[in-house]
Amino acid sequence: MRRFEGDTLLVATHNAGKLEEMAALLEPLGIGVISARAEGLPEPLETGTTFVENARIKAHAASRATGLPALSDDSGIEIDALGGAPGVYTADWAETPDGRDFELAMRRAWDEIGRSGARPPFLARFRATLVLAWPDGHDEVFEGKVEGQIVWPMRGHQGHGYDPIFQPEGFDITFGEMDRWEKNRRSHRADAFGKFVAGLGR
Repeated sequence: MRRFEGDTLLVATHNAGKLEEMAALLEPLGIGVISARAEGLPEPLETGTTFVENARIKAHAASRATGLPALSDDSGIEIDALGGAPGVYTADWAETPDGRDFELAMRRAWDEIGRSGARPPFLARFRATLVLAWPDGHDEVFEGKVEGQIVWPMRGHQGHGYDPIFQPEGFDITFGEMDRWEKNRRSHRADAFGKFVAGLGR
C-alpha cells in the first residue's frame, strides 16, 4: 500500500465530533489535522450507496480541491431488525428543516424496530470506512466496526449521533454513557484507525 509520509493531514469532514476524534487518534503519531471547514471546502453530495463509495467521494473531492492528501470517514449504524438500516442513511434520518436532530433519528429507529416485530436483543453495529486519497487519484481504504445492541430509553449525554441507544458488546452502558476518550478507544472509527496506523508503519 502507499504510505502517508507527511505530518499534517487534511480531514475531509465538517463534523466537529468526528474531527475531534480523528485529531485525538492522530496526535500520538505526530500528525496534525486541517479540517475541510477551515479550508472553506463545500460538502460534496454523498451519492454513494455504500460507506466506501461515500468516503471516496469526500476524500477525492477534498484532495483535488487542495492538492493535498485527504482523509475522509463515512460511518453509520446498521440495525439487524431493520435489515441493516439506516446504514449509509444514518445521518439522513436525523435531517430536519432546521438541521440534524439525532434524538428524532433515534426515536425513529426505535419506532421502526417496534414495528418490525423483532425480539430483543436488537443486534446492531457501528461501521466506519476511512479513505485516504491523493491528488493523483490513488486511495487506500480501511474499514472498522464495533458490535452491540440497541437499547431503550436513550442513556447518556456523551458522544454524538446514535451513541445513547447503542450498547457495545461486553458492556452494560451505552456509548452515550461512556467516557468519550474510552469510547474513542473502542469505537468503530478506532478499529478503522488501527488498520490505518498499521498501514502507516509508524
